[in-house]
Parts: sequence; structure tokens; C-alpha cells
Amino acid sequence: MGLACGIVGLPNVGKSTIFNAITAAGAESANYPFCTIEPNIGVVDVPDPRLDVIHGFIETDRTVPASLKIVDIAGLVKGASKGEGLGNKFLGNVKECDAILHVVRCFEKGDIIHVSGSVDPARDVEIIELELALADLETVTRAVERVSKKARGGDKESILQRDVFEKARLLLEAGTQLRLAPWTKIEREALAPLFLITMKPVLFVANVADDDLEGQSPLVDVVRKHAAASGAEMVALCGDIEGELMRMEPKDRASFLADLGLPEPGLNRLIRKAFDLLGLQTFFTAGKIEIRAWTIHKGDTGPVAAGVIHSDFEKGYVRAEIYSVDDLVQFKSEAAIKAAGKMRSEGRDYVMRDGDVAHFLISK
Repeated sequence: MGLACGIVGLPNVGKSTIFNAITAAGAESANYPFCTIEPNIGVVDVPDPRLDVIHGFIETDRTVPASLKIVDIAGLVKGASKGEGLGNKFLGNVKECDAILHVVRCFEKGDIIHVSGSVDPARDVEIIELELALADLETVTRAVERVSKKARGGDKESILQRDVFEKARLLLEAGTQLRLAPWTKIEREALAPLFLITMKPVLFVANVADDDLEGQSPLVDVVRKHAAASGAEMVALCGDIEGELMRMEPKDRASFLADLGLPEPGLNRLIRKAFDLLGLQTFFTAGKIEIRAWTIHKGDTGPVAAGVIHSDFEKGYVRAEIYSVDDLVQFKSEAAIKAAGKMRSEGRDYVMRDGDVAHFLISK
């Protein structure tokens, strides 16, 4: 679907290390600020055990998971909104992403340089959020100036835009991240062309030490409390450990996880939460050629889902035959699901549910 999560944070907090582990793309990671200059982009599979469950009952040549685009963006420093560090170049890359993965350093390690000279998650989060807010403040201030002349002339659209932009300006000046404010649908539509950074959903990623894999240290608590207060979620993981895991063979990875007492890599949790952060969900198609997970937005209807498979399918949609993965587990085959009356026939108004398995009937 072309949606992307941007990994942001101060320099040397572990952004590229985590990106490498997620994507195995080999982005440069080193112990000096601004190691990442151009954004690294990778596409990562979304872990979904339901694919294996479906494959256990339906023979197929291959399984294809859903995917998510991850962008590793250069480190931000205090003053970026005024051009410090990579300044406007960094902020432009953030604007192009749909959601933010905010990496915060929560480990003490003597050989890793901290750009501020010490480890302080509260200060680091404040720096990032302030710079993003200042960048948005500049954007909305220019927008107010741009539409004000037409608004004074009585243009209704310009009056609406001016009022919405002014509301955003006042919130930013008061220190409010725009995603935390109540917005009507019309207001959101007015703000959308500005690509405001603080409107984007955020997932905090606490990069922890290898002796704090469950994220129980006081440093992590600071991030956890801030995330909760700002209506966001948090994932704690150790970038170095996750990198080691991804370099291992699958059988070695399983035993290493067992030794650590972890049910799965932390990156699996991160990827799933990032997927959810973007308001995405999955439906499946299943047949002899392939079992595939398809990505749609929560709230999308059957025709929209069919259109993800092929653009012509949305217009030609007639109905969908749908069942759940749980139905397949219970009845063992699609034929048995039909015989039990559990195969649903859904029309154009049907809102897809996460995990639906669908066969679409399309008119020619």
C-alpha cells in the first residue's frame, strides 16, 4: 500500500542498528553522529502465524506475508528546526512518512557516544518532540499567512483553512503535539496537505541494554510513562541482541531465544505494532498457487479489498465468500466450512474484518 514508518531519534540511539535488524538491509551503523545521511529504506515482512495455520489445512505452492516499508532517517539534534545538524533535510524526510517510530536510548554504554554527553530519556524525547513541533509551527504559520488574504475577501474555503491553521498554531505554541488534540473530519482534511509531523501516530521504541530485555529499568519507565501520557504505545527491545538474532540461522535463533527466556524476537512485536499504528489490517486469499496476506485499512469494504488484488476488481466486485481462520481450524477444510453453513456471502457494503479469508466473485 506504499505506507511507511520513519525511524527517528537523536544520533547514536540505535536507529540504524534496529533498522538493520528489522530489514537485514545492511544500513550503515557506526559510533558517530549523522552516520545516516540519506534515508535508508527497507521492506519488511509482517510476522503472522495465521499464514502457517492456513497452510496446515490448504496445500499451496507458496505463502506470501504482508509487508511494511521502514525508513531509517538521519539523527535529529537540538536546533534542527533552525537548520542544525541535517536540519530541514531530516524534517522533509519525516514529513514523507505516515507514522513515526521514535527510538529512545535507554542503556548506559561507555563506548557509545551520546550527542548530549549523557543518557537522559526524558530530555531526549523532549528535544525530538520540540524540534518536530517547531517545524510544524513554521509550516502552519506560513499557511495562515498564505490563506489570510483570500479569507479577508470572504472566500469560504480560505476562511475554514485559516481558522483550522490558526487552531493548530495556538496548540503548537502551547506545547501540544497536534495528534493529541480533538479534530473533526473536516479539520483533518484541511490539515492533511500540510503533512504536519506532530499529527502522525507515534510508537516509542526503548532501546535497552542486553541485561534489561524486558525493559524494567528506570530509564525505560521514563519512556513508558511518557508514552502512556501522550496516548502512544511503547516497545522495549535491545537493538544489539535483535541484530544478532537476525544474523542467525532459524534453528539457532530459536535456541538463543529460549536461552534468553523470550517467546519471540522483540522485532516481531515492533513490526506488528507499527502495522497497527498505521491503521492497517490483513485479509487472506488461499489457493493452490499461493496463500497470501493482503494489506488494507481498518474499515475498508469488500470492494476496496478486492481492488488491492487488482484495480479492476473493485469496480467489478459482485460479492465475497468469506470465512475466518478459526472456522478453518474448526472444520478442517473449505468444503466442510460450507457444509456447516459458516461460509458467508458478503455484498458491497461489507466491512472487512482482520483475518478474513476471502474468495471474490468479480464480473467481467
